[in-house]
Amino acid sequence: MHLYVHVPFCARRCSYCDFAIAVRREAPSAAFAAAIEREWRSWQADRAWEGSPTLDTIYFGGGTPSRLDPEAIARLLHCFRKDRPVASAAEVTLETNPDDVTAAAADAWLAAGINRISLGVQSFEPRVLEWMHRTHTSAQIEVAVQTLRRAGFGNISLDLIYAVPAALDRDWRADLDRALALGPTHLSLYGLTVESHTPLGRWTARGESLPAEDDRAAEEYLEANRRLVAAGFEHYEVSNAGRQGFRARHNSAYWRRAPFIGLGPSAHSGLGTLRCWNTREWEEYRRRSESNVSVREASEELSELQVKLEELYLGLRTTDGLPIDRIPEPIRQRWREQGWGKEPAGQGSDARFGLTPDGWLRLDALVASLTRC
Repeated sequence: MHLYVHVPFCARRCSYCDFAIAVRREAPSAAFAAAIEREWRSWQADRAWEGSPTLDTIYFGGGTPSRLDPEAIARLLHCFRKDRPVASAAEVTLETNPDDVTAAAADAWLAAGINRISLGVQSFEPRVLEWMHRTHTSAQIEVAVQTLRRAGFGNISLDLIYAVPAALDRDWRADLDRALALGPTHLSLYGLTVESHTPLGRWTARGESLPAEDDRAAEEYLEANRRLVAAGFEHYEVSNAGRQGFRARHNSAYWRRAPFIGLGPSAHSGLGTLRCWNTREWEEYRRRSESNVSVREASEELSELQVKLEELYLGLRTTDGLPIDRIPEPIRQRWREQGWGKEPAGQGSDARFGLTPDGWLRLDALVASLTRC
């Protein structure tokens, strides 16, 4: 079993962000922890716990989880461990912003049981950070990594965003250089997307911002792949690369369709064919929780076709790929000829087929073509 906690609080909304967040000068840490504990208790009698599965990963995402008081994080981790077994080598991740990292906070996170940090860098260039509405400076990134290392964190992932508008004149290679120079164990690479209900969406609608051209976005993605592989990283999933032994285990669980429970506003849960999700906004989530009303917004059972589509899409996102018999040979051959597919790995019933980085750039279209077979 895998556990996700959505912490919605942010100091400011980033220009591109369409996530469920709540901008607050100070995060209501105690109220949030209490609401999460109530939802957690509501799950304890659920059929998800048949066989008493162990928690293998815990992930605090957001939003900006590092806006919470460290005491609230420790309180929640204690609550989870009290009620359910947690694997001795469990991966416990906290998403943080560079400007939230202090020596005191890092020490408290480590003492609470956090053992992996995902640092929201996005770029090292001041004009890009300002355009993104990020709250940290370029200088704070290196200081944050040094502070985390001194505290004892050995598993640090950095997030970068590529394909920003050409008008920003961003030097993508320089950002990669600076990220690699910090010696992270993992990097996540996200292409900038324009969502309508965001500042970026409004800028784009008014013609004030032009998205990066597809060719440039693709070249930046492939440049990152070349650089990371040359530096000894395994580009193991569309958006993720890690050093040997440092794959993101929590995210990898999603791609394997492993069972997971999501707590917090807008959080989703997946248990076999069941999908359910919570009410999106923090204040509504809080109101329901304090009134002892279910915070669940809706649920659905996936059809056989939906399961098949999910398996195809998630399987082809990773270097592990899919069992070779899931993809007809004529399609495999055509994808290999186009440079989109790799030669099969393994033999016999263990043979698997996956995509190249060029293929990942076309993932949606390739999966769609499979569903028509």
